[in-house]
Amino acid sequence: MILKLLHSIKRLVLIIVLFVLSYLLAAYLLAKVTVNKQTYTLEQPITIFIQTNGVHSDLVLPAKNKIKDWTKTIEYEHTITADSTYHYLAFGWGDKSFYLETPTWAELKPITAFKAVFGLGATAMHTVYMKQIAVDESHIKLTLNQEQYKALVHYVEASFETDDGKLMPIRSSVHYSKTDAFYEANYNYSLFKTCNTWTNSGLKSCGQKACLWTPHQQGIFDKYKVD
Repeated sequence: MILKLLHSIKRLVLIIVLFVLSYLLAAYLLAKVTVNKQTYTLEQPITIFIQTNGVHSDLVLPAKNKIKDWTKTIEYEHTITADSTYHYLAFGWGDKSFYLETPTWAELKPITAFKAVFGLGATAMHTVYMKQIAVDESHIKLTLNQEQYKALVHYVEASFETDDGKLMPIRSSVHYSKTDAFYEANYNYSLFKTCNTWTNSGLKSCGQKACLWTPHQQGIFDKYKVD
């Protein structure tokens, strides 16, 4: 009986190890494959950015232009101090519990990690108003044409959960800055759909260089390295 139990445990451990190794290999290899390598005509170009804090990535769009005025739905009042002098709006998608209950890695709870990994928790959109953006290794500037930008706007809009067409602010005391706010989001977070997978899919949606698939931000930023 004990030998049988030990054999079962050994098999389980082996399965877990093989799964982890397969996941890491797929993450490495698929991130190397580039989609949308072609160039596009840029009439009336629109500037956007991708940014990272080293782990998590965001899409940064104009707060408003003739195609989309985000200030009508991502209201300044939902933040502490944002106003019309903030010209950009960062969008990040992720696990709701991670966002609201885990301001630092030291505060990560096992149950939060478990639910996030296996897609059992709700998700949230994190929005941050920004005044200026300096292009550096954490911020990459991209130029879209109008049709590409419309596609990206549609992608971001579809990520928000709505109630009768209206966004659903998360009424929380949690703020990462004085210009951010959280909203209910669609889809489930998991090992296979992370915050960086969301950003990568956004880039795909508007014809920008992206990974075939990636769970981490480095794969995205490697596409825009200047040799």
